[in-house]
Amino acid sequence: MSFKDMWQARFPGAYYHTADASNIPQGVWERNDFPFEKFFCNDLDESTVNWKPNGANPAMDSSGVQSRLHSIAGQKSIVVPPELEEKMKNNPALAKQVMAKVENFIATNQVPGRICSHLIVLDENGEIARFRASSHGGNITGPTEEEMRQFKAEQAAKRKRREEYAYLNEAAALKRRLMEQEADERYYKDSMTKKAVSIAAYEAAGILK
Repeated sequence: MSFKDMWQARFPGAYYHTADASNIPQGVWERNDFPFEKFFCNDLDESTVNWKPNGANPAMDSSGVQSRLHSIAGQKSIVVPPELEEKMKNNPALAKQVMAKVENFIATNQVPGRICSHLIVLDENGEIARFRASSHGGNITGPTEEEMRQFKAEQAAKRKRREEYAYLNEAAALKRRLMEQEADERYYKDSMTKKAVSIAAYEAAGILK
């Protein structure tokens, strides 16, 4: 299954877009007039990704913002950059890893007893670069600047643990190879010693001339 197939099988009716939206400035992404609802459509217009604010940021409890939030209640959408999509086509294991990461994120950002919507933007490495999670009623649960800093710190810590784990695995594999090589060398030396002893014994017995 492709990543898109996995995503839509896990979340039927969820939207999937191929676009590079990870570079949307955080200050723009957090605005209440950012057209987040347009990510919950079958076709994503390029103007949405390149949207620029114009005027004052409307209040969260304004009727316009609340109406847009209600329009996406319970829906899910993900934006995958072309570079990552190509990587996952050639690497099914990577696609599964990214899917597990996204599923875990959605489960963590689910408000108990509420109908929630989730908009997730991935970067070229499969990390979550931007997100919006809202519950029915219009309460945005993320991300503030502080939440994004914490989120990025957690992602960096996870990457460090993965790198350390990979290093330890590589070191253990190298140690095993060295031990196997030493064992082979000992076996070869023992075999040669036994052979030399046998030849000497045969010569002493006058069997070999």
